[in-house]
Amino acid sequence: MLKTFDLVLIGVMTATAAVTYTIKHRAELKLEEVHRLEAEIKLEEDTIDLLKADWALQSQPNRLERLVKAYDDELQLQPTQSTALVHAKELPMLKSEVPVPDVTEAKAGAKGATGAGAKGAALAGVTVTTKAQPVPKPAPRAEAEDEADEIETGSVE
Repeated sequence: MLKTFDLVLIGVMTATAAVTYTIKHRAELKLEEVHRLEAEIKLEEDTIDLLKADWALQSQPNRLERLVKAYDDELQLQPTQSTALVHAKELPMLKSEVPVPDVTEAKAGAKGATGAGAKGAALAGVTVTTKAQPVPKPAPRAEAEDEADEIETGSVE
């Protein structure tokens, strides 16, 4: 009886040691992965800092002024007129918001001139017109000039 019990305990201890080693090995692998990811994050942060510094150097007003003077003949830059600035509300609608043209009217007009008749009409310079969609117009500018723009530029602070 003791020998069987001893063998069972030895088996349990061996299994426990194997499970413990497996867990320890997995934890070490995860720790290595965490260190690798931290190194990648540090590299990306350093790259971002370097790019911010480079942008600060490239966009210095003195440098830009020298470039404008050096390339004035080729660029022929002019100051921006105050009337050229618009608010976000005044811009035309997005491409995804443009209404879809009604294709059924175009198909009905084309059915009457199918086959050789359509080719003859095309050769004769006759065009089939459809109902024109109204061109979207920008919203009128608000009366109060103290409204702030509602656009987030995502600029770096």
